[in-house]
Amino acid sequence: MRLNSTLIAHAEAALAALLKFSSPADAVLSRYFRAHSALGQNDRAFIAETCYAALRHLRSLRARIEEAGKAQKQEPERKQKPEPETRRLLLAALFCHRGWNLAQLEPLLRSGDSEWLRAARMLDTASWPAAQRCDFPDWLYEELVPTHGDDLETLAASLNRPAPLDLRVNPLKISREEALQQLEAAGIKAAASPCSPLGIRVAGKPALNRQPLFLEGAIEVQDEGSQLLGFLVAPKRGEMVADFCAGAGGKTLLLGALMRSQGRLYAFDVDQKRLERLKPRLARSGLSNVYPVLLGSERDDRVRRLAGKFDRVLVDAPCSGFGTLRRNPDLKWRQGAGDVAELAQKQTAILEAAARLLKPGGRLVYATCSLLAAENEAVTMAFLAAHPEFSVLPAEEILRGREISLPGSIPQNADGFLRLFPHVHGTDGFFAAVMEKR
Repeated sequence: MRLNSTLIAHAEAALAALLKFSSPADAVLSRYFRAHSALGQNDRAFIAETCYAALRHLRSLRARIEEAGKAQKQEPERKQKPEPETRRLLLAALFCHRGWNLAQLEPLLRSGDSEWLRAARMLDTASWPAAQRCDFPDWLYEELVPTHGDDLETLAASLNRPAPLDLRVNPLKISREEALQQLEAAGIKAAASPCSPLGIRVAGKPALNRQPLFLEGAIEVQDEGSQLLGFLVAPKRGEMVADFCAGAGGKTLLLGALMRSQGRLYAFDVDQKRLERLKPRLARSGLSNVYPVLLGSERDDRVRRLAGKFDRVLVDAPCSGFGTLRRNPDLKWRQGAGDVAELAQKQTAILEAAARLLKPGGRLVYATCSLLAAENEAVTMAFLAAHPEFSVLPAEEILRGREISLPGSIPQNADGFLRLFPHVHGTDGFFAAVMEKR
């Protein structure tokens, strides 16, 4: 596409709104696009992808701009009228990370821009602090060092790349092979996901909301790692199952499909808006065994009345979301160590409440899309210490029983927990502990 001053002005305005970090990035962009409805699909894609590139690499881009500016001989008038940071961030993101060259950027360049952009891209970053090379805040880098060590820069690089588009087929309506054939016929390049037996990985970012497969509920957008959590729960037909933090219901729909729409599946959540987003998806899915329930809190009386009645419970707990930085790069700049500590307390309370639902012999799966031990192992081990009636089931053995094998993960998961990483598995970062009530 060809750039013009109007498009870059929109990108600057959108990035300026994002850099306030007052709301999730996807919500900020959604509001911006609603307010500027004349923007076409390609323009919106350019704005979103460029702003997200700036957010992913915000710390290193700022360092590049600063160091390149020091090396550049600036004209006196440029010193007096410094330009907005957003413009330089966008140009640097395009030139250093999105593969645009100076000829493509030429309509936007001002005097001296070519020189500082070349200098910014050619900087030797070897002497930078490791956290800056990783584009992490210092506190997050320090939290991840004990668990990732020498592998941390590789993990960071994978988290700083855009995520692929993963789909899940609804086995009640279509097989994966049939879905692949229909996507190919529609001109959409796709292939079977490497791990999930229901997963499809799509090339590029095609618009799916008008595709017949999507409208009919035959496919849903769902990261492959998220799909694997459903196979850890492994619900059976006729069972009583709970998705305790159901949200918009992606995992709920998978659990219902694995149950073949038989038994009772409760979708609990404390957020009415999230449960509202489940309704149209549920209608498309064809499931008849799902019961959305709005809770006042994890201690809601309805939870207490159902204690001891469930065969399986999934707790996909609210978390920092640092495993989803490929999709939500703003999270690392919007949150701090204090937020993680508060989340760990909430996760502990939710896990305690959800565990009461299980009958003896029942299965409890605690999961997050976080990379932090404070939200994962620490919460799980404290729960196990307080509840000796629960024991860990090896997650990878459960997956192998479904003929699902994971690349390069056995040493990481030797304690029985499941850990997924984008640089190893091609998924978002996930943690899961499968526990059985004796």
